[in-house]
Amino acid sequence: MTLEAERVQPERDADRGVVRRLVLASALMLFLELALIRWLGSEIVHLSYFTNFVLLGSFLGIGAGFLIARKPWSVLPATPVLLMLLVVGVSTFPVSIDRTGSGVIYFTSLSASGPPAFVVLPLVFVVVAAVLAGPAEVVGRCFAELPPLTAYRWDLIGSLLGIVSFTLLSFVRAPSVVWGVLVGAALVALLFHGLRDVAAASMAVVVVVLFIESTVPGVSWSPYYKITTQTEGADSMGRPLVRIDVNGVPHQLMASAEFKLTTGEEQYRTPYERTVENSLDDVLIVGAGSGSDVAIALSKGAGHVDAVDIDPRIIEIGEESHPDQPYADPRVTTHVNDGRAFLEGTDRTYDLILFALPDSLALVNGASQIRLESFLFTREALTSARAHLKDDGVFAMYNYYREPWLIDRLGGTAQEAFGHAPCIDAFAANQAVVTVAKDPENQQCAEDGYTVAADRVAPSTDDRPFLYYQGGGVPRLYVLTLLGILAISLVTVRALGGPLGRMRPYADLFFLGAAFLLLETKNVASFALLFGTTWLVNALVFGGVLVVVLAAVETTRRFRTPPLPVVYAAVAASLALAYVVRPEWLLPLPFGPRLLAAVVLAFLPVFLANIAFSKRFAVSGDSQAAFGVNLLGAIVGGCLEYGALLTGYRNLLLVVAVLYLLAFVLKPRTSAPA
Repeated sequence: MTLEAERVQPERDADRGVVRRLVLASALMLFLELALIRWLGSEIVHLSYFTNFVLLGSFLGIGAGFLIARKPWSVLPATPVLLMLLVVGVSTFPVSIDRTGSGVIYFTSLSASGPPAFVVLPLVFVVVAAVLAGPAEVVGRCFAELPPLTAYRWDLIGSLLGIVSFTLLSFVRAPSVVWGVLVGAALVALLFHGLRDVAAASMAVVVVVLFIESTVPGVSWSPYYKITTQTEGADSMGRPLVRIDVNGVPHQLMASAEFKLTTGEEQYRTPYERTVENSLDDVLIVGAGSGSDVAIALSKGAGHVDAVDIDPRIIEIGEESHPDQPYADPRVTTHVNDGRAFLEGTDRTYDLILFALPDSLALVNGASQIRLESFLFTREALTSARAHLKDDGVFAMYNYYREPWLIDRLGGTAQEAFGHAPCIDAFAANQAVVTVAKDPENQQCAEDGYTVAADRVAPSTDDRPFLYYQGGGVPRLYVLTLLGILAISLVTVRALGGPLGRMRPYADLFFLGAAFLLLETKNVASFALLFGTTWLVNALVFGGVLVVVLAAVETTRRFRTPPLPVVYAAVAASLALAYVVRPEWLLPLPFGPRLLAAVVLAFLPVFLANIAFSKRFAVSGDSQAAFGVNLLGAIVGGCLEYGALLTGYRNLLLVVAVLYLLAFVLKPRTSAPA
C-alpha cells in the first residue's frame, strides 16, 4: 500500500478487534519490560548496576517476536510458563553477581560472590528476550493485518498506556504482586480460549510468589528499589538500630545521632571539626536518607536544615521510625528531589552543604553508566555548591569510597571547583571526608591529613559524569558481555529471519533503529542533568519520546511531507543545533525557558528522524520484517551507548549523525512492492 493510499484511508476501515488486540499487546510489552527491569534488579543482587542489559534483552525479544509473527507457529502460549519459571527460579535460587575486576566501582558491602557478570548478564538477556517475544509476536501479527502507519500509530498508543500505567504504579509505590496481576490478566486476555487455562495456572503461581514477597514484614517498594528493613540490636540507651537494605544490599543504618558520633565512625563528626567558625544557621544535607545525618546536624546546633533525598520511601521510614525523630523537628524541611536539581533550583545560601553518603545502587534507565547521583559529583556540580555557600560557608562530603583513586579524584575536583586545596581525612577501608571552605581561612586541616596524588584521575564533568570509572578504555566486563549479546542477537536473527541477505532491503531501517536508541540515550542524559535523575523525569522523557514519535506518525499520515532527502537534511541541521548548544548552558535559565529549550533541542531531531522513518516504513513491502529489523538495530545502538565512557555524551551526537547518514545512503532507490 502506498503512503498516499494510507493517508486517505478512513480509520473505520481498520479492524477494530485487531486494533484492540494490538493496543493491549503493545501496552503489555512496555509494562512487562519495565516490570522486569525493576523486579530482576531487586532480586539478582548487583543486577541493578546493569539494568540496561535487561533493556537490550527486551529489544531482542521484541524484534524476534516480529520475525516469529511471519511463521505458522507461535511462542505466545509459552510466555506465561516462561515467566513462571523465571519468577520461581529467581526467587528460589537467589544469585549475587560478582562485579569485581571491571574498572568501575560498585557500592556494596557484600563480598564478591556468585557467577561473573559476563556469564549472568547474557543469560538474563536471553531469558528476558524469550519472555518478551510472545507479546511482541501478537503485535507483529496485528501489523500484518493493518496498514503500516495505522499499525505503528496504535502500537505507540499502546506503548504510552504501558508506560503511564507503570509510572502511576510507581507513584503509589505498588508492590510487585500488583505488577504480576496486571501482566497475568493481559496474557490470559491475549491467548485464545483453549490455551487460557494453562496461562491462568502459570500466572497464578507467579502472583502467589510475588504476593509472598510483597507481604514479608519490613518489605516495601520505592520508585527505585525493593526496600527491606530489619532491626539489628540496640544502642546503649536501648534505642533500636535499623538496617535498611535496597535490592538485597545493605544501604543504611538508621541510628541516633549519639550512636553515630560515638561508635568510631569518625566521618560523621569530621566536617564539623574542620571549620574555624560556622554558625550552622542554614544547612543543606544531600542524601539525607532516613535522617541520621540530619539528627547529627541538629545535635551540632543547626538552625535550619534542608534535607534532600531522591527516595521518598526511605524518607518515610525515617519519619516513622528514626529514634531521634529529626524529620519531626520544626527546624527541618524535607525535599524529595535529585540533589543537583535542588541545588540548581534554589536561590538559598548555606553555612554548610553536606553530601552525606549519596551513593546509589541503580542506574538511570536507558542511560549507560549514569547512576542516580552521577551529576552530583561533577566539577560543575561542586562549582554550583560553592555558589550556594555564604561567604564563611563550608562544603563537605564523605563516604566509604572503596578505592584510593576515587578519594584523589574527589579531592582534586573540590580543589578545582573552590580554587584551593581541601582538607581530606582518610580512615580505615578507604573511608574519607573531603571538607573545603569558600574562604580558605575558614578551614582548619589536620596536620596529618590525606594528600591528593599528583597523577590523580581528572574530575568527572557534566558531559562525562562517570565518577566511578577510572578510565583506560571500555572495561573488559562490558566488552565481553556486549560481544556475547551481539553474537546471541545475530544467531537469533539468522535462525528466525533466514539468510541475512533477505533483510538487505531494510538495512536503512536497521541504522535508523540504532541511531534512534543512541539519540534517546543522549536525551535521557541531558534531561537528567537539567531536571534531575528522578524516576519521574526519566518516565516523562520516555513518554515524551513516544508522544513525539506518535506526532511524527500522525503528521506523515495526514499531511504531505517533504521528500526524504529534505527530511534527512533537516535531521542533520537539528543534530548540529543540539551539538552546538550544550545542555549545561541551559542550567542558569528559569524552569520554563529551560524546559522549552530542552524540549526543542532534544525532541526536534527525534520528530524529524521519525518523519523519515514513517515515510520509509509506510512503503515497506513487509511491515513485520521492517519493524523487526529496526528494533534489532536498536540493540546495536544500545551497545554503542557504552562508547559515551570514552567520548562523552555530546560526541554521541556525532555517532548518531553517522548512523543517520548510513540510513540515508542505504535507503532503497525505489519503494518496496506493497
